[in-house]
Amino acid sequence: MENKSTLALVTGGNRGIGRETARQFAAMGMTVLLGAREESRGREAAEELAAYGDVRFIQLDVTDDDQISAATRTVDETFGSLDILVNNAGVIAERNITAATAVVDEVRTTYETNVFGALRVTNGFLPLLLRSSAGRVVNVSSFLGSLELSGRNSPNLGIPTLLGYNTSKTALNALTAQYAAELRNHPIKINSADPGYVSTDLNGHTGTRSVEQGAAVVVSLATLGEDGPTGGFFGEEGPVPW
Repeated sequence: MENKSTLALVTGGNRGIGRETARQFAAMGMTVLLGAREESRGREAAEELAAYGDVRFIQLDVTDDDQISAATRTVDETFGSLDILVNNAGVIAERNITAATAVVDEVRTTYETNVFGALRVTNGFLPLLLRSSAGRVVNVSSFLGSLELSGRNSPNLGIPTLLGYNTSKTALNALTAQYAAELRNHPIKINSADPGYVSTDLNGHTGTRSVEQGAAVVVSLATLGEDGPTGGFFGEEGPVPW
């Protein structure tokens, strides 16, 4: 078993906010497991980010129970514990879909990754996180998941209505709160991050923020001290209304 530095796992780490989060972790001296669904893209990203530190590819499709089980075994056998989990993997399976015109299968596909994927991965790695002296979980959410903000601000930003995506992030925030309540007697802290409207492949690079800006809040929540919050929803400027 390896003697390890702080060990971080980032799902969907081969591009966008996930990739930049992995880069920043590596630059901080962490050992980073870059989780990706597609092996070729994951290995390529890990090799490129190795210039910043110890970054390793790990096969991880968050919708595949067998891959999650295999990944947890690998981490257990190699390191024995996990310090940071970033549930970053996310999809948008629909465009310009309102509740009245929603295609259920498209909404279900979005939830399979954005909500159930985070649930599967968190539960799979929770025993390893509990072995850490200061486990941290960050769920990468969105202001579009805020019931207060999404309806009011989306039209002003020119962001389309995305029933599956928006409500999946609302559900992810609720999941964060549930875990935090259940783990309140443990040193683990779990929070949701709002990276803002970041320019990524997911939105066709229409976002107005850089991946460096978006990843900053994720990294901040992943490295909270023992007096830091848990069960919250935070953006660059602090708490985001639910």
